[in-house]
Amino acid sequence: MPNRHLGHLWFSAVVTKRWAVRSDPAHTVAANGQGRHVCPLPAGKCWLVGVGPGSVEHLTVKAARLISEAEVLVYDDLGAQEVLSLAPADAERVYVGKRGGQTSIKQAKIDKMLVDLCQQGRRVVRLKGGCPSTFSRVSSEITVLAAAGCGFEIVPGLSTATAAPVLAGLPLTDVNLAAAYAVVSAHNAANINWAAFRHIPTLVVLMGGRSLPVITKQLQATDWQPTTPVAVVRQAGTESQTAWFSTLQDIVKDTEAAGPLSPCVIVIGQVAGLPAAWQGLRLQQQRQQQQQQ
Repeated sequence: MPNRHLGHLWFSAVVTKRWAVRSDPAHTVAANGQGRHVCPLPAGKCWLVGVGPGSVEHLTVKAARLISEAEVLVYDDLGAQEVLSLAPADAERVYVGKRGGQTSIKQAKIDKMLVDLCQQGRRVVRLKGGCPSTFSRVSSEITVLAAAGCGFEIVPGLSTATAAPVLAGLPLTDVNLAAAYAVVSAHNAANINWAAFRHIPTLVVLMGGRSLPVITKQLQATDWQPTTPVAVVRQAGTESQTAWFSTLQDIVKDTEAAGPLSPCVIVIGQVAGLPAAWQGLRLQQQRQQQQQQ
């Protein structure tokens, strides 16, 4: 906890310093010889911002700056939600998060909300978990903003699809095991053509927590070996992060006592077995050292 708190303070200080010394005259005024930041965000515009897995430590500097200058935050379920602490105290906060199996606001209502706020002349920051490029429904929101003549900007973030495996200690590619990977949404797992992924070395599945039994069954029915390594990473990048390492034939059983797995990232392929292999090497080295003593 102390380390995370210090990291948060350091990050906030860096963001403040970075944007307090902007040299653009349109964005600064003189203050005792120093540049003092004046909010540069134009009114009536929406920024669609990726915030990574949810921890403030995984924000980009630009995302943090936009959050700190927003008039309205329209935000999803962002994991730890601690990124909201960077917003001005008087910023309006509107939660529009979706979670599988729970009642959620309809996308059309979110789209209309963004347009209405922009047309009111507000500076709107739309926060999305991970990166807007991946399964974020950003296209729907951009379409209505563009049709209404509202200004918008897409701001990339750290994708959970790539960040969660790394935070759990495993890569998605390996020079000997996997030269490629694919990312798929399991939002409608029963209707996915799982056979299309049979030759992909590493498969990354998002929104698959509730569908894990379907996923494992379908993959084994399309020539994936039952002993294929699997990793499930829940709440990646937060203090509640938990990871399970197993196989296609055992992962459902190994996680059944864990409760709801969402939000989670599922990694399927030989790379998911690397942490166990590395741990085995460490234990072997420790035994050898003990024998030498």
